[in-house]
Amino acid sequence: MTSVDEKVTKLYTQRILELASNIPLHNRLENYEGSSKVRSPLCGSTVTVDLVLKDGLISEFGQDVKACALGQATASIVGSRIIGRSFNEISLARDQMEAMLKKRGDPPGPPFEELEILYPAQDYKNRHASILLVFDATLNAMEQAQGKDNHKSLN
Repeated sequence: MTSVDEKVTKLYTQRILELASNIPLHNRLENYEGSSKVRSPLCGSTVTVDLVLKDGLISEFGQDVKACALGQATASIVGSRIIGRSFNEISLARDQMEAMLKKRGDPPGPPFEELEILYPAQDYKNRHASILLVFDATLNAMEQAQGKDNHKSLN
């Protein structure tokens, strides 16, 4: 039987910690079209996203991440691949991520396939919301920029 310490070690891998310590686009934007701050009520993690859209695609992006290492790692991966993405791409990746975590589904596809690294987090339901924060904040900010109603998180 796997001990708790072994499970935690498998979850907080060296790669997760590297990603968490190197979040791209980590500065808030001064001039943005959409902005959203999302908080996980369970753990208190927050992610704030500012963005600018051009032709419906993210052309500028900034984020402020105050989350656990898993939320930070997610924000790192997403931040490194977010420029040029559409609302539908972000929404699909969020849905795939949620299915991976909650239903043991497949990880998100390209360009977010590296999120597979968070597969072991399935067993840590208290971390799921933190992992999804960057997606929820981005979708909210995109809807704000497009003048739509805010995206409601399923958490």
